[in-house]
Amino acid sequence: MKKDIHPNYRDVVFYDTSSEYKFITKSTIETSETITWEDGQEYPVYKIEVSSNSHPFYTGKKMMLDTAGRVEKFNRRYAKK
Repeated sequence: MKKDIHPNYRDVVFYDTSSEYKFITKSTIETSETITWEDGQEYPVYKIEVSSNSHPFYTGKKMMLDTAGRVEKFNRRYAKK
């Protein structure tokens, strides 16, 4: 194999900011933040807004995740006048 052409494949912690859920998996994603995991080692952390722990399809709950005001914008645009 050629050297220095493959991305760095490593353990990364994905942190769901909407449900405070964290899980560790292998990834090539680049991040500058780190977090200390339960085993005492430091891992790079990547923050996400939706994971299987917070997505309504997987949880069976109807919860509204509005991080950018999209719902209000939609309601204003299509509100009955």
